[in-house]
Amino acid sequence: MPNRATFKRMEESTREDWACILPEAMAMARTLPDRVLDHLRLLDGDHGGFPVDRLTHSLQTATLAQRDGRDEEYVVCALLHDIGDTLGSFNHPDIAAAILKPFVSEENLWMVQHHGIFQGYNFFHHIGLDRNMRDMFRDHPHYQRAAEFVERYDNPAFDPAMEALPLSHFEPMLRRLMAVPKSSVYKAALPGGKTTA
Repeated sequence: MPNRATFKRMEESTREDWACILPEAMAMARTLPDRVLDHLRLLDGDHGGFPVDRLTHSLQTATLAQRDGRDEEYVVCALLHDIGDTLGSFNHPDIAAAILKPFVSEENLWMVQHHGIFQGYNFFHHIGLDRNMRDMFRDHPHYQRAAEFVERYDNPAFDPAMEALPLSHFEPMLRRLMAVPKSSVYKAALPGGKTTA
């Protein structure tokens, strides 16, 4: 049986308890890419009424971004931008942003977190919403980045005839991106880590 902490309340925890917990936490962190890939696979066959299933949409978005010369971080953001569809039916961009936050730049994080409102320009008027809702961010420094992401990659990625690269193509990029967090309150607890939260 593995060693386990003995406290009943977090405030009672000791350095010895955390010596049991931290190795387990690091082992779990190393398997994060596996869990993210598994969750992406849940989108396979889930059309939700769209012309392509959610996994195909994600792969098409990432394929378009890569073929346009975007860097790996951006391509992985494109791949994961709708991963929250199954868990965050009313806030899917927030789910994707939460997963990506420790690993990506502030501008890519903002782009992912707000892409839903920017995509809304293309359809909100059909469902009784203001298609210009994105204008509330008009003066934000990352407005153009989010608008461009939707226009060039997210918006055209619903094409049943479009060839997309397979998930296996993007897996090494995702694993590299998630190998070490850029920003996390827990970064200082990692070997050689410094807090940059």
